[in-house]
Amino acid sequence: MDNYMNYPYEKIKKFCEDAFEKFGFNKEEARIITDVLLLSDLFGIESHGTQRLVRYHKSIEKGMIKVDAKPETVFETPVSAVIDAKDGMGQVVAYRAMELAIEKARKVGMAFVTVRNSNHYGIAGYYAKMASDQGLIGISTTNTNPIMVPTYGRKAMLGTNPIAIAFPAEPYPFLFDASTTVVTRGKLEVYNKLDKPLHDGWAIDATGNGSTDAANVLRCINDHLGGGILPLGGISEDTGSHKGYGWGMVAELFTSIVSLGTTSDKTGSGGKGGICHGFFVMDPAICGDPDAIKAHLSAYLKELRDAPKAEGQTRIYTHGEKEVFAMQDRLKNGINVNINTVAEMRDMAQYLGMDVVAYLGEEALSIKGKESVYK
Repeated sequence: MDNYMNYPYEKIKKFCEDAFEKFGFNKEEARIITDVLLLSDLFGIESHGTQRLVRYHKSIEKGMIKVDAKPETVFETPVSAVIDAKDGMGQVVAYRAMELAIEKARKVGMAFVTVRNSNHYGIAGYYAKMASDQGLIGISTTNTNPIMVPTYGRKAMLGTNPIAIAFPAEPYPFLFDASTTVVTRGKLEVYNKLDKPLHDGWAIDATGNGSTDAANVLRCINDHLGGGILPLGGISEDTGSHKGYGWGMVAELFTSIVSLGTTSDKTGSGGKGGICHGFFVMDPAICGDPDAIKAHLSAYLKELRDAPKAEGQTRIYTHGEKEVFAMQDRLKNGINVNINTVAEMRDMAQYLGMDVVAYLGEEALSIKGKESVYK
C-alpha cells in the first residue's frame, strides 16, 4: 500500500511494550496497554492503534496521564463499584474495572462498574470482548473529549462516546463497537496524515457549516473555536441526527453522570483528562441455559448472513465478523502502518533512546513525515 509500511505483529508488539516501559509502566501494565492498542490495529481500526502512541506519550509528559496513579474504589456494592482512576492510564484502569465487573457478575449474575477521572482507553470493544471471551455478555462505553456537536448546534459538547456490546456466539461472537458520532476523532487524524479531504456530512467548522478540511476541523476542536464531528445521522433530524445525539447522551449517562465524574464538555481542561467509563457484565445463565442461548444467537446470525442479498451485493456481514477476518489476515501478513505514524514512532524511539533500526528497520530512518513533535 502507498504511504504505508508493513510490520509483523510481534515486532510492533515488542516496540509498543518496550516504549510503554520506557514511559514508566511496569511489564504487566505495558502488556495491557499494548494489547488494547494492537487489537485495534489487528481489527483494522487504524484510528485507535499505534497512531495514538505519540498522543499518550505527550499526555504523560504533560502530567495529564499519571503513570504511578493508584486507582481507588470509592463506592461499592455486591453488584456495582465506582472507581476513581486518579488520572491513571485509561487502558490499565479500564482493564481492571472490567475484571472486577466480570468477577462480580460471576457471583451475582450481573454487575456494573463505572470509572471517573481517567484518560482515553482505546477501543470500547476490547473490554466488551473480555466478557464474551469468558462466556458472558459485555457492554463497554466511555465519554471522551468534546468533539460531537449536538443536533443544530455548532459547539462540540459531547465526545465520540462509543458503545460496544459483545455476546458469545459461534463460529465467532457478536461484537458491535461504534462511536455515536459519524466518525471518530482518530479518523480525522488519519485523513489529516494522508492529506485526504473528509467526506461530506462528517464534520462542521466554527461557523456551523459543513467542512471537508480535516486539519481545520481538528484545529477548531483543539482551540475550542467551535465546530466538530456530527452525530450519527448527520446534520439534521431529517436524516436521524437526533438519534446519534441521543445515543451519545446514553453513553454520558452511564459514564460521567452515574460516576459523578466530568461530562465530555469539561474533559481535558485544567491539565486533567477527566474521562469516564462504564462496564456492564451479565451472565446469560440468569436467563436460562447459556449454551442454548448461545446456540439461539448463533443460528440467527447465520440466518442474517444467509439472507437475500441486495442487487450487486454478495455478502451480508454480522457485527464482529469482519474483525475476525482482519485479525487472521494481519497476524499472518503483518500490520500496515502509515508512514507518518512510522515517522512519529521513529522520532519517539530516538527521544526514548531506543534502537530505531532494531525495531522499525533502516527504512524508517529516511521517512519524511509531518513536522515532528519531538523537535
